[in-house]
Amino acid sequence: MTDDLQLAIELADEAGKLTLTYFQNKSLKIDEKRDDTPVTEADRKAEQLIRKGIEARYPEDGIFGEEFGEKIAVNGRRWILDPIDGTRSFIHGVPLYGVMIALEVNRAMQLGVIFFPALQEMYYAQSGCGAFMNGEPLKVSEIGDTREATVVYTEKEYLLDPPSDHPVDRLRYDAGLVRGWGDCYGHMLVASGRAEVAVDKVMSPWDCAAVIPVVTEAGGCCFDYNARTTIYGEGLVSANRKIGDELVRDILG
Repeated sequence: MTDDLQLAIELADEAGKLTLTYFQNKSLKIDEKRDDTPVTEADRKAEQLIRKGIEARYPEDGIFGEEFGEKIAVNGRRWILDPIDGTRSFIHGVPLYGVMIALEVNRAMQLGVIFFPALQEMYYAQSGCGAFMNGEPLKVSEIGDTREATVVYTEKEYLLDPPSDHPVDRLRYDAGLVRGWGDCYGHMLVASGRAEVAVDKVMSPWDCAAVIPVVTEAGGCCFDYNARTTIYGEGLVSANRKIGDELVRDILG
């Protein structure tokens, strides 16, 4: 385990423990951001904790976080943070929220850590080194028939939008099981072989950055609605390799 990955795991664990002090607290103060998404004191304090830890170890590294914006790097290294992915779940006392930390080096994703504090599940991966959950190797499923696939999604629009011929949207009719287990938890279901596809129609860079290394190192693939693997794309789809490759071929026509 590299020093970078060890630091990310330690900070995710510390930030996760901090969030638990606010979890299921009925007096938790909730604010609305400019994009009409909620934010809490737990989000802000968790990101501050992670930023402080990174800056103490790597003062020249860049940091790009959901709550406090971007500190520009001078060395090609940028940490991308989502202190609580699934804030709405967190607010409602649902344990499927995660602390997410990723490292990008020269525009390539190097590692991702996703910690679910209420579940005590730590997912992590580094480029070329495999993916793990609590020390156990992760592997995507081998299901290749969409009729046998489990598809999970975050936004209700995935089911409610008008009919679409997009290959990802067609899964909502063709898949064997479609369930709303969303945010980063849904993507980790794919990485751990418990689902075949996870769909988010709207994503920000901090939502994607840690997911991509974990899913890909588990043998899966990540791409947006235009079949591009990028943290700046149109949504994010995680899939096992068999179904993912077929979806990408269909998107590209």
